[in-house]
Amino acid sequence: MADLAGGQPQAAQPPPWHASAAYLYALHLDGPALAWEYLRRHPDYRLAWQLQATDASAARPWGLRTLEDPTLDAREALPHWLNTWSHAIRVVHDDDAEPDDSPFEFWRLPGRKTLQHDSQGLVLVAHWPGCCARLVLAPELHDGMPHAYAMRACREPRARYHDMAAELDQLTTASRCEPLAVARPRPSLGAMQALHTLQVLDAAQAGASLREIAEGLFGATEVTADWHADSALRARVRRLVQRGRALVNGGYRELAGLGPLPANQQGRNRTTPDRP
Repeated sequence: MADLAGGQPQAAQPPPWHASAAYLYALHLDGPALAWEYLRRHPDYRLAWQLQATDASAARPWGLRTLEDPTLDAREALPHWLNTWSHAIRVVHDDDAEPDDSPFEFWRLPGRKTLQHDSQGLVLVAHWPGCCARLVLAPELHDGMPHAYAMRACREPRARYHDMAAELDQLTTASRCEPLAVARPRPSLGAMQALHTLQVLDAAQAGASLREIAEGLFGATEVTADWHADSALRARVRRLVQRGRALVNGGYRELAGLGPLPANQQGRNRTTPDRP
């Protein structure tokens, strides 16, 4: 195609999934947030949003209380998972507080804060570099009140208590002095796998072949040097595609702490066949 101004051929624009930098936010997502990234890529979920966005009963098979807009990524969306109240830390009014107890101070909580009413009550989500805390606020709680933390009774209270204690330690440390910048170590292999899985999944859903996906992730030079039927590179890309599809088709529920997907919702992702 010729450029109308200078008569020079225009370079073809790479597809959106080529930009690995666009997926860097996935390195800092916790389980429920990462689960949303896979759910919002399910074609049947996107169809459900278009057809029944106001029907709450349509959300339950997906593990949600209400449908969330799939065009919003995990930085903007606040999906109402069915187990939010079971796993979130509850903040309640302490009616037997000591004079020197710390009051509840909303604006001293670290990071970017979002309040949302999920039809049961207020859920506060606080994000700061590398961490995320979900708090369920009691209706009678107001800023400046003495407060206490609580958790819902469960079959494995020790494990849930340790999880809650770790979250509260992070919250308390960040509340004392939230840094303007954070120097973090190299991303873990698990975090990098999540990033690559989302990128590969978008490429596969856009109709890219395995080789095109490999070139987008690792570069044309490496693919040219090591691309054949039994190559490790080709096998790696194939596994990433399979992993992404499995997470979209119900595997995301484990990340969100939910049970298996109901049988009548286990449809295969409508994607094009892999091409060499």
